[in-house]
Amino acid sequence: MERRGFLKNAGLASAAVAGPLLVTEKAQAAKKVHWKMVTTWPKNFPGLGTGANNLAKLIEQMSNGRITVKVYGAGELVPAFEVFDTVSRGKAEMGHGAAYYWKGKDETFQFFSTVPFGFNAAEMNAWLYHGGGMELWREAYDKFGLIPMAAGNTTVQMAGWFNKEIKSLADLNGLKMRIPGLGGEVLQRAGGTPVNLPGGELFTSLKSGAIDATEWVGPYNDLAFGLYKAAKYYYYPGWHEPGTTLECVVNKEAFNKLPKDLQSIVLHASRIVNQDMAAEYTARNNASLQVLLNKHKVNLRRLPDDVISELKKISKDVVSDLAKKDAFAKKVYQSFESFRNDVTAWHDIAERSYLNARQS
Repeated sequence: MERRGFLKNAGLASAAVAGPLLVTEKAQAAKKVHWKMVTTWPKNFPGLGTGANNLAKLIEQMSNGRITVKVYGAGELVPAFEVFDTVSRGKAEMGHGAAYYWKGKDETFQFFSTVPFGFNAAEMNAWLYHGGGMELWREAYDKFGLIPMAAGNTTVQMAGWFNKEIKSLADLNGLKMRIPGLGGEVLQRAGGTPVNLPGGELFTSLKSGAIDATEWVGPYNDLAFGLYKAAKYYYYPGWHEPGTTLECVVNKEAFNKLPKDLQSIVLHASRIVNQDMAAEYTARNNASLQVLLNKHKVNLRRLPDDVISELKKISKDVVSDLAKKDAFAKKVYQSFESFRNDVTAWHDIAERSYLNARQS
């Protein structure tokens, strides 16, 4: 009888402890979370803006409405290039943009968006998810109170729109071009003047002559902006942005307040959108290019081999110099270069060999 009494009392004690815990868990599960997402893209812009919309929608669906995310296009709540600071300060819980826009904070950030003659989309994702890149990215953003996530990829871009022919490297001398990130630094060393403008200002700047050339993304997005109306020549390949990762940044304090299951939903929704956007660009770009060529009679040109060769040499110097900035830059550079060497060796056997075989 004493044993039965002991077990009964122990059960009551356990229930007394477990009761508040269960109530707390139920309260957390029932609580609605309302977040804001600020973006660097024009509202509902194809691919980029809709990618941010899709991320917000997916988070709400996967959480069964426990998290709602209101998306603001560039300029609606804050200007395009204030996204990073806005989320860092907690004025919005999420942001959608690209790491090279924040190079003024730390030049190393640019490795996590795109590097001239660097990774394509598949290689970038491989480095981030399975090569240590994501851990380095989180380390880079941690002091700003942010958690970064890959949330889209534009795949290989176009070299851009120009109002004069590019026949040699000398034609880049004095050229005023909208081109962000490390690509802009390469242009500067080649004698040009890089300009960083948000997407919404490209058409008027190019049309008015405020800039002589611009890169944006590729046919799918360039057609939507009507850039063919403002420039004569459309050049490829996109040496400067071979597989640009877009990011979702989340305020760390806001993220840590979420229960574990909602944290997992935010992380995995971002990963789904990252993959989906790359698929969308692969699916849409050629159809848009054909419209540009056949309907709008765009003058499509390939950059001369010697120009590409010279840009590659300059790019190598730019990236190497960045690695010398500080210990962390060197750490990221070494990880990036080591992975690029490995993946290039494999792709010579796999992807490159297959594409050459398919073409022949």
